[in-house]
Amino acid sequence: MELLGYLSSVIMGLSLGMIGGGGSILTVPILVYLFGVDPVTATAYSLFIVGMTALVGGINYYRAGQVDLKTGITFAIPSFIGVYAVRAYVVPNLPFTIFSFGSITVTKPLLMMLVFAVLMVAASLSMIKGNQVQSKKMQLSAPLKALLIIVEGLVVGGVTGFVGAGGGFLIIPALVILVGLPMKIAVGTSLFIIAAKSLVGFTGDLQRHEVIDWQLLLSMSAIAIVGLFLGVWLSKRVSEKALKKGFGYFVLIMGTFILVDQLLKM
Repeated sequence: MELLGYLSSVIMGLSLGMIGGGGSILTVPILVYLFGVDPVTATAYSLFIVGMTALVGGINYYRAGQVDLKTGITFAIPSFIGVYAVRAYVVPNLPFTIFSFGSITVTKPLLMMLVFAVLMVAASLSMIKGNQVQSKKMQLSAPLKALLIIVEGLVVGGVTGFVGAGGGFLIIPALVILVGLPMKIAVGTSLFIIAAKSLVGFTGDLQRHEVIDWQLLLSMSAIAIVGLFLGVWLSKRVSEKALKKGFGYFVLIMGTFILVDQLLKM
C-alpha cells in the first residue's frame, strides 16, 4: 500500500506540473487510505506536502516571469490569516463528536472527510467542464476588487486549513475574473499563494503535534516534486484541455468513492 501511495504522489505532482492545480486534492486521500494516517493528521501533513510541491512549481513559474507578486501577496495575506486561524484554533477545539442523531454519529474526522469529498467532486466538475473564465472578466472599481480579493483569500484560507487542500480550483478563477490575469500568470500566482498559505497553515499544527513523521512528509514531497517536473515536461507535449478533463474524471471517481465510503460510516 505504501508503494502505491508513493506512486500516487507522483500523480499528484504530475497534475500540479501539467495543469497547475488539482493534484493537491489527492494528498489527503493518499495519506488516509494508502498510508493509514488519521484524517485530522492527514490534513496537517497535506499542508506541508502541498506547500513544498507548490513552492517548487511557483519558483519555476516565477523564473519564467509568470507570477504576479503584487496580486499574490494581496491574496495571500488574508489567506494566511484564514488557514492559520483554522489550523491553530478551530480544528483543535472542535469536539470529537460533532453531533448525534439517533443511530447517526458525525465525528470530527468524518466531517473533515465528508467536506473534503464534496470539494473533490466540485473540483473535478470544474476540471471536466473546462475553464471558461477568461471571457467573463468583471469590470469592478479598484476598492471593490481589492475587498473581494481579501474576502476570497480569507474563505480559501479557511477551506485550506480545514481540509488540507491547496484550493487552486478556487483561486485561479478568482484571479482571472476579479483581477483579469492571463491564465498562465494566474496559474503561476496560484501556486505561489498555495505554497505560502499551506506552509503557514502547517506552522499552526507544529504548535500541537509533538510527533511528526518527517520521513513520510519529506519522501512524499520529494516524489511529488519529481512528478511536478515530469508534468511540466509533459505539458509541452500533451493537450492541457485533454489532461485536465481526464484528471477531472479521475478525481470525480475518487471523490465519489470517498463520499460514499464516509456516508456508510455514519
